[in-house]
Amino acid sequence: MPSVAADALALSRDDNVSGERSADVGVRVANAHANQQARQGKSNARLTVAEIAHHCRPTSEAEALLAKAMTRLLLSARTYHRILKVARTIADLAGSANITATHVAEAIQFRRFDRAI
Repeated sequence: MPSVAADALALSRDDNVSGERSADVGVRVANAHANQQARQGKSNARLTVAEIAHHCRPTSEAEALLAKAMTRLLLSARTYHRILKVARTIADLAGSANITATHVAEAIQFRRFDRAI
């Protein structure tokens, strides 16, 4: 299948674009940040390995997915911790107390995208 040209993907100003408003995203981000501060006194990005073990506990399904990704993608321990921190942030933005497989999968995709560039 041929690739799609970038200009074909761009939306015209007349298109009815549905999506989250910037103000709503700003509220979600502020709430996620406030939750991080209340839970651990700092942002997820600043967590130490010991703090990650305490605050970034994935569900068993999420842990299994992460273990499979570690094996298949040959990820390092450092990457494992980074994925957990990103997954915790994704869960925070979603308003979830738990890190689920969906959050871990999204974090892995971000990591894979980052490596591809």
